[in-house]
Amino acid sequence: MGPAPRHAGGLWKLTKDPFLPEKVGGCPRPSDPPERAQPAACLPLRVPIAMRAWIFFLLCLAGRALAAPQQQEALPDETEVVEEMVAEVSEVTVGANPVQVEVGEFDEGAEEAEEEVVAENPCQNHHCKHGKVCELDENNTPMCVCQDPTSCPAPIGEFEKVCSNDNKTFDSSCHFFATKCTLEGTKKGHKLHLDYIGSCKYIPPCLDSELTEFPLRMRDWLKNVLVTLYERDEDNNLLTEKQKLRVKKIHENEKRLEAGDHPVELLARDFEKNYNMYIFPVHWQFGQLDQHPIDGYLSHTELAPLRAPLIPMEHCTTRFFETCDLDNDKYIALDEWAGCFGIKEKDIDKDLVI
Repeated sequence: MGPAPRHAGGLWKLTKDPFLPEKVGGCPRPSDPPERAQPAACLPLRVPIAMRAWIFFLLCLAGRALAAPQQQEALPDETEVVEEMVAEVSEVTVGANPVQVEVGEFDEGAEEAEEEVVAENPCQNHHCKHGKVCELDENNTPMCVCQDPTSCPAPIGEFEKVCSNDNKTFDSSCHFFATKCTLEGTKKGHKLHLDYIGSCKYIPPCLDSELTEFPLRMRDWLKNVLVTLYERDEDNNLLTEKQKLRVKKIHENEKRLEAGDHPVELLARDFEKNYNMYIFPVHWQFGQLDQHPIDGYLSHTELAPLRAPLIPMEHCTTRFFETCDLDNDKYIALDEWAGCFGIKEKDIDKDLVI
């Protein structure tokens, strides 16, 4: 806003309304003869610069009705600066920060700060496998090193404990993988695997007769699990849309054998008669287990969920999949997995692992 208006021959004063100026009683107008004497009140005042600034500030705050147009006329440069700044803010892309637009004038600095954080923490985007953590070497290069088991979070409850194949209970999977990492390169470390979830317990040996029965009951169990998920998957997103389409055909098939403790002979007969019902469940379970990493192979650790008490004949899981590993490479490929469950080679399709 510009300075308070001053008459060429006198000073304007403020009325009771601070925004309506009126001339002091006897001050001359521009049309008055120059020789007319001026009252003392009309003589120009020498106002200190600091006082002028203060008066200017107060007038700016007095009201928007008069101040806004005066400000635009008196300070065109500031208006341009504001418009430019608004334009810059409007170009900012809204990211994860919910207050990004509100503090738009600080966005550039915030981005620079984030870049500095990334530069100072190369480990931020450097991923390590289970049992290892990222550290920086002397050249500030990220590298994966074995995690100290004592740095693992304290377990919340018994459900976090896991059992290794040497029948040792660990407080959590973090403790297990950290310990396994420290044994990397040794014979013991190579043989050490996570066997199942939960504290170690006595597992009876798997008899030959049970080993023959295992794939029949596991196959039927997988089919029933999928059907149950489909029935409960109204709003829970337990299955993808592609999976739902596959399971829908199984669910609506009137020939489907209902869940139950059926004799082995009935399970074998149902598999022969309704073979197509079992193709997708076998592929689906492979995809559910192939997660760490997703590479088309199942490791001993990835098979651990099948050793849970809810799995039928879970004490035969280890022995069964040892017989499935035809090339003895300690990994179960899709064709080995499907073949163990009686799926024909022509029906094995990696595109069904969805």
